[in-house]
Amino acid sequence: MPKAILFDIDGTLVDSNNFHVLAWAEAFHAAGHDFRLSELHAHIGKGADNYVKALLPGASEEEAKALGEAHGRLFKQHYARRLQAFPHARDLLQRCKEEELIVMLASSASAEELDHHLDVIGVRDIVDGCTSADDVGCSKPCPDVFETAARKAGVAPEEALAVGDTPYDIEAASAAGIRTVAVRSGLFPDEQLAGAIAIYDDVAELLACFNDSPLNGR
Repeated sequence: MPKAILFDIDGTLVDSNNFHVLAWAEAFHAAGHDFRLSELHAHIGKGADNYVKALLPGASEEEAKALGEAHGRLFKQHYARRLQAFPHARDLLQRCKEEELIVMLASSASAEELDHHLDVIGVRDIVDGCTSADDVGCSKPCPDVFETAARKAGVAPEEALAVGDTPYDIEAASAAGIRTVAVRSGLFPDEQLAGAIAIYDDVAELLACFNDSPLNGR
């Protein structure tokens, strides 16, 4: 039986991945770099520090920082108000609380974005703690976000479960010694989510199957 559930947000609890792709496309285009949307989506789930490096390996620290800041501005300006939680996202977190599980949010988003997401999902009264990219030295797929979330929850890695939608959630959690339950709502194929101990279509299906899911210790 896990003691804490560490939830990713973008693509897992909030339908935001495509909006992030569009914001990144605008940021890169303005800087003179154009990528196919599929190329941009392939790296969604990484924090800005690792995202830029993946697409522009030769980028300087200054250029990478500028691109990350441009993405943040564009996302906030054009897309933040359009975000919606996936159906039953709040209900799943509430069910976890009812089962006396510690509920943590563990995101590679900035602290400002994470704070906004709390209102989008409507879970300020449920969540026990949060970890954002601002709290760590290296975002996903580095293990820092999940390591920090588990530490804040006061649990050992083997006492936690991560819930995420990208292969980078799985990679980061695995590097932290934490198992992952994956959801397909981030639009990654199952073969890229193969490192998860279970895969569900979305959080609504995970809630519907809660009793027989790893979240219930089975």
